[in-house]
Order: sequence, then structure tokens, then C-alpha cells
Amino acid sequence: MSDQLMDGYDVVVIGGGAAGLNGALVLARSRRSVLVIDAGAPRNRPAQGVHGLLGHDGIPPAELIERGQVEVHRYGGQVVTGEVTAVARDEDGFMVALADGRSVRARRLLVASGLVDELPAVPGVRERWGRDVIHCPYCHGWEVRDQAIGVLASGPMSSHQALLFRQLTDDVVYFSHTTPPNDEQAEQLAARGIRLIEGEVISLEIEEDGLTGVRLADGTVIACRALVVAPRMVARARFLADLGLKATEHLSGLGEHIPADPAGGTDVPGVWAAGNVTDLTAQVGASAAAGAFAAAQINADLVAEETRRAIEAYQDMSSAVS
Repeated sequence: MSDQLMDGYDVVVIGGGAAGLNGALVLARSRRSVLVIDAGAPRNRPAQGVHGLLGHDGIPPAELIERGQVEVHRYGGQVVTGEVTAVARDEDGFMVALADGRSVRARRLLVASGLVDELPAVPGVRERWGRDVIHCPYCHGWEVRDQAIGVLASGPMSSHQALLFRQLTDDVVYFSHTTPPNDEQAEQLAARGIRLIEGEVISLEIEEDGLTGVRLADGTVIACRALVVAPRMVARARFLADLGLKATEHLSGLGEHIPADPAGGTDVPGVWAAGNVTDLTAQVGASAAAGAFAAAQINADLVAEETRRAIEAYQDMSSAVS
């Protein structure tokens, strides 16, 4: 696929994951000129497969992206590798600047740049992330069913995670780490047979076949084959600062997102957002659907603008004739 950019596009899509590519697909099928700019750092890159996606369950993330790029290209859309560093408004819409010095104009923007997972500072967590250090029971739960699972208290949803993973195995332990559960949470854990382990976690025990246990500050090692953590999720959106659009704290306390309405519209006219950049907990299917829906709103907005201009031209022509 060519990296040669045109001067301008109807829509520039920032981010080439499920949300961005599905949005681009809908727009390209509507005969819009579309450019997808992707930095090539998908959030789910460490995972072996995408799960819970109808018709594609277990597909490797890279293969899903490759298929999506081919489909976008088939309808005339363009996908390039690059990092967006800034976006500014100009008289015709927006100017999008890339890290390599290139720039391109867009009449509308679809921001689907995803998020970054900020993980607990425990040695071994980053190295095993997406394999046997996991966070979502719907993405990874079946693969660790009936195994010994530990849950690290690392966020506001940690005790809820423990209850969800208890559905998948009888052997769940909850590491209070530096954040002991409150009375209500402790009662819920006890009622479900989830053992509470007190003490700070200092590292993971890892062997050739993966995670084998969790080491506490007193030297105790608790055996487990998977560890559930709750990352802080932060939208990739610093490039929007010049538009006055900044990531804000999500009401859930899970991290920072770009606020958007149900159709993906942001507070900045002409800019839509879809996927994890605005919906922190959206899985691949939900992100793809959000990208498609936002794309339909963008196309309708462009049609409305073009109709207004056509009416103005029609009236000017009528006035000249009369």
C-alpha cells in the first residue's frame, strides 16, 4: 500500500486498529477519500488471539489488522504507517502533522488512536503482559479456566475482577498488595471462596513454561498460573491539544479518555472519536462497531455540508439567470 499522500482527504483516521479500520471501511464504501494513519503499536499486540469476536474468534491480532487493511484498500482507502504529532484547524478543516515531517489536510477527523496500559510496577508484570498476566475475563478467561489464578489489587475494579474470574475456576486468590479490600469487598470475596493474601507483592516467579507464582515481601511464594491486574488506561491523544481537546479522567476511575457522545462526536466540531480512546473498556467487536457508527455520522455530516454548498451555488446561478 502506497505511503504517498495526497494534499487532502475527506477524512483522516488516526489509528489503524479495529475502530479506525472499520470506520475507514465504511467511509471508503461511501466513496469518501480516506487516509488511515497508524503508528503500528496496537494495544493487543502481545495477545495470541482475539476472542469473543463472532466469526473470528482466536484470530491473531496482526492477522485481523492485515485483513482490515486489505479491505479498506479494496475500496480505495489508504493506510500508511506514521505517528501523528499535532492537529490544527485551518480554513478547510484540519491540518494533520506527522513525526516524519509530512502533513496532510482533512475535512473531518476520526480519532481511533487507542490507549496505553500503565501497569503495576511489579517486576515480571510487563514481561508477561497479554500472556499469563491478563486483565479481561472475556478476552483471556477461557484460556486460563480451571487454573490457579491470582488477582492483584491494583485498581478500583480489582475485587470485581476477582469475582468475574471466580466464574472460570474454583482456585482464585486475591493479593491485597498495597490496597486491602474494604469490608464489603472482603465479605464478597470470602463468600465466593476467594482466599485473601495479605502483604506486598514484589515480583513474579517465571519459568520456561510461564508464570508459576507470586512472591511476597516476606519471601513467601504463592503458586498461580495466571495473574489478573487492573492497568490504568490512558488515551493516546496528546496530539489533539492544539484543538483544545484533552483526555480527562473517566468517571469509573479506570483512567483517562476523550469524552464523546454516543455517536462518537466530540466537543470539537468535525472531530469524532471511536474505540478505546473514548471507551476504555470496549473490546475489539465493540470498537469496530463504534468506528462504523462514527463513520456513518461523519459521512452524513459531509453530505449535509455539500448539500448546503450546492444550494448556495444553485441559488447564485438562479439569481444570475433572473
